[in-house]
Amino acid sequence: MKVAVIDLGTNTFHLIIAELTADDTSICYKTNLPVRLGEGKINDNFIIQEAFERGLLALEKFSLLIKEHEVELVKATATSAIRSAENGSSFVKAAKNYAGIDIEVISGDEEATYIFKGVRATGVINGTALIMDIGGGSTEFIICNKEELLWKKSYNIGAARLMQAFFHSDPITTADQNAITRHLDAELSDLKDVLNLYRPKHLIGSAGAFETFTGMLYPELNLKETKHYPIDIPAYKALSATFIASAHEEREKMPGLIRLRVDMIVMASILTDYILSAGNIEKLSLSTYDLKMGVLADLQN
Repeated sequence: MKVAVIDLGTNTFHLIIAELTADDTSICYKTNLPVRLGEGKINDNFIIQEAFERGLLALEKFSLLIKEHEVELVKATATSAIRSAENGSSFVKAAKNYAGIDIEVISGDEEATYIFKGVRATGVINGTALIMDIGGGSTEFIICNKEELLWKKSYNIGAARLMQAFFHSDPITTADQNAITRHLDAELSDLKDVLNLYRPKHLIGSAGAFETFTGMLYPELNLKETKHYPIDIPAYKALSATFIASAHEEREKMPGLIRLRVDMIVMASILTDYILSAGNIEKLSLSTYDLKMGVLADLQN
């Protein structure tokens, strides 16, 4: 059966088309479009008109591709930006009317479960691990081993939310960094408790910013053919420090840093640094599989 999975993220809409058989998943086509759904007012829980229209145009393009590939089943999931927006339900209705796509708005818990299923499918989980998925609107944390999910939670501390609330200077000032740290201290107190309980030493970053970190540290690596990859922590920390100390114009010129992440990578770096320290993490890895592949894994079963 040919299926399409659409992930309507805060920054990017993703489409994967795959052929599912009884025991295999074969990717036929994949693409993404930068829609920046959280632009301007994500912390006011509102999708501005320009972003609303970009989202619908992206879904219209996806709809044409789905027809072209003769897809039999479409699974479209919406996460933080649509979940929290007061006009999110209006977007869901408009998507159905404009592009013929039915969207399921999933909870943070459901999002975390799909992320776990996607990451587990790479084979990277070995022992107790902490999975981290930095989105634009939310960030999910999952503590697990390869057999089961032990704990999960979604927090409204995505890169776009942090940027709109705290990124007041460029390069970001120490004062703004300290404000972010205080915010994370307040928001993530229960995460620290479970980190002390389960003591995972392996942090697995799910796609997104972690693909950027990995791609820039290991430019010879073909990420499209990679399911998971180890990241040297000292090398990551040096890269993170470079991002945090740099201005927008400098980051724009960095090879391997896509335009959509030029500013958000600063927030992703600060957040990742915080977790590495808070969890006393000893091992860091990339998983190129995330929510989308988790949805595919779910459909496979």
